[in-house]
Amino acid sequence: MIEKLNALAEAHRPALYMVLHAWLSDGRRFLLRSDLRDTFKLLSEKEPAVAGLADTAFADVIATVQEAAVEDHSVCLALRPRIGRWTHLRWQADPLVFEAIDVSAFLALKERIVLGPAAGRNAWPLEIDLEPFARGLPRVKEPHSIGRGIDFLNRQLSSQLLVDSDRGLDELFRFLSVHSCQGRHLMISEGIGDVEVLRSAVRSATDLLAREDPAAEWDAVAGRLRALGFEPGWGRTAARMLETLRLLQDLLEAPEPATFAALVSRIPMIFRVAILSPHGYFGQTGVMGLPDTGGQVVYILDQVRALEREMSRRLDAQGIDFEPEIVVLTRLIPESRGTSCDQRLEHIAGTRNARILRVPFRSATGEEVPYWVSRFEIWPYLERFVLDAEKELVAELAGRPDLIIGNYSDGNLVATLLAQRLGVTHCTIAHALEKTKYLLSDLYWADNEEHYHFSCQFTADLVAMNASDFIITSTYQEIAGNDDSVGQYESHSSFTLPGLYRVVHGIDVFDPRFNIVSPGVDESIYFSHTAHEQRLESLVPEIEELLFAPGRADTRGCPEHPERPVVLSMARLDRIKNLTGLVEWYAGNPELRGRANLVIVAGTVDAGASADAEEAAEIEHMHRLMDEHGLDGEMRWIGALLPKPFAGELYRVVADRRGVFVQPALFEAFGLTVIEAMATGLPTFATRYGGPLEIIEDGVSGFHIDPNHGDRAADAIASFLERCAADPEVWAEMARAAEARVASRYTWSLYAERVMSLARIYGFWRYLTQRGQKPTRQYLQMLYSLMFRPRAETVG
Repeated sequence: MIEKLNALAEAHRPALYMVLHAWLSDGRRFLLRSDLRDTFKLLSEKEPAVAGLADTAFADVIATVQEAAVEDHSVCLALRPRIGRWTHLRWQADPLVFEAIDVSAFLALKERIVLGPAAGRNAWPLEIDLEPFARGLPRVKEPHSIGRGIDFLNRQLSSQLLVDSDRGLDELFRFLSVHSCQGRHLMISEGIGDVEVLRSAVRSATDLLAREDPAAEWDAVAGRLRALGFEPGWGRTAARMLETLRLLQDLLEAPEPATFAALVSRIPMIFRVAILSPHGYFGQTGVMGLPDTGGQVVYILDQVRALEREMSRRLDAQGIDFEPEIVVLTRLIPESRGTSCDQRLEHIAGTRNARILRVPFRSATGEEVPYWVSRFEIWPYLERFVLDAEKELVAELAGRPDLIIGNYSDGNLVATLLAQRLGVTHCTIAHALEKTKYLLSDLYWADNEEHYHFSCQFTADLVAMNASDFIITSTYQEIAGNDDSVGQYESHSSFTLPGLYRVVHGIDVFDPRFNIVSPGVDESIYFSHTAHEQRLESLVPEIEELLFAPGRADTRGCPEHPERPVVLSMARLDRIKNLTGLVEWYAGNPELRGRANLVIVAGTVDAGASADAEEAAEIEHMHRLMDEHGLDGEMRWIGALLPKPFAGELYRVVADRRGVFVQPALFEAFGLTVIEAMATGLPTFATRYGGPLEIIEDGVSGFHIDPNHGDRAADAIASFLERCAADPEVWAEMARAAEARVASRYTWSLYAERVMSLARIYGFWRYLTQRGQKPTRQYLQMLYSLMFRPRAETVG
């Protein structure tokens, strides 16, 4: 590319200089993708010579550039020619030439811009490079394979068994021999000493079971199978045992990915699970809408119910009589604001044996911290929390968990430390990475450190993501974005915190640890508005009152035309959720205002009642917008926490009125409310940035909107409602497509099945590679000790 660009500089010098001069004279030292492309577009419209660059090598630069850093008489560009692949160029004005630079040089320039004269004191910053520590894991090569790590790993493992069959089968044999439950040996006994003995025993066992009554259970065949060296765990019935043993027989004969995955998914190895979620108010009732408490709590509780059912199903099918245990480990908050967060132990409704275990934070002197702590201020408490939580967890489970799942940055760091101490399989779920939510948050981390403490968070993310055995994301977008936008994880591939450290290789999106496992909806709550026999009709009058009755203290506004369709949105009052943006779109669109009522369900209408500064600011902003645009007769703002069954019926009531749901977030990692609304048959308009881009098939099962162009979004909503008014089948067709989309891809049963399969495959991989992981662990331990711990000590 460099040769082509420099040849182009000779032939099109005036045109290229105009572009470079425009960027240099912009006045900003950092230019985003949109800034660079908009400037080029405007110049192309004014200058024919610049327009002539459209079919040259420079067009590739414009198409793939993501950002630029401007210094003196040069511009350094970060190009992303393909998802997950980056190159960096320096473009100089005098002489007008291009040169390739490495990522470290690009980051160094950004540091000089931010630090100014102080940059000289940071000429040799700590440079973090995790690329050499691949832990022996192969990497996927193509962008379409990103997030499908389990499929890739199955092929690799089965190939390993086939290519180096002696070593591979020996490892499989040893893996089968280590499983036990409550001190009882499973799968194979010491009587089977090697692979050849195992082959012979499997042959004899399959012959035996083929002659047995398929419904016969373990007790009927136990004596004969034990004589061959087999223990429980192959199946509850003779038919199931035979299926499992034949999978092993096929694998011993000719390894192949599907057989390997099927066999490993049947090995009883996950009996106890610990799920980490320290921040916020983690409880089952009365917590939603409290600071730092939102969709993550709903996600985890639904996840627990689904995982328990799947664990029970698998253990039962394999003939293991054991009640699986799931513990959600969170923080105990004595000043709990009327919630259950001051209770040490709480049973999780809808489960047989899952519970919430709460452990208090303690100060440096060992005193219990009684009050809520913001997720941005949580860092100094986590190390002590790990030590206390480990004792409580092991005592509660009467042993170690078999799988630890972390949630969010703080929970993932705790899960990392716990998993290392206990020596168990570790899964990371980010939910949202703050780095992508706040513009240039890495470069200007120091300016925001007092409030956000990004240095702790970004370091915790680096440690946890690189330490985990596997990573779950809800969508491909989270990992690698798309052709036009960078994924959340991809943004951690290289970045700098000027004056602190520089990351040249942090997260690799081609790592096969990444797996897309989308959450689901609770089908008993979020079901079609046409399922009249399931409807909670008794709630409808209360919902109608909430929507339209005047004089309620927990609302503002009262629509004067309640017969109109409703445009509904429901979320936390965070800036990133952009609810005030939606109100502005609505206010500025006379056609939409005349056709539909806007209903916002969020937070509280009293800014003084919020303990969260960002939420309080959004509440005040919402009031200003309603005042400025006179929206009280066309809009209803509901500042109440709605129980899930009530929210489900609210969606259906809005659907009865042929309304729509709008999710206007600036970015949304997944979008639980999107699939909830779609499951009830509510046509949905959702942000094109993040998970909804994958959830919704644009124009088929919903609509994508660009939150940066709210006027167009409002026009699209008004146009759809106009078409529905003219032809009701337009609305009905979209409603059916939305329901079908959720039913086919976003259910908790699919989620739980996938997670349990992942835990087993990655547990096997961890067993194979644990000796080779020591260098990675040591490097991450150094990063934790020398960088995270001192930063955490500065908080508070």
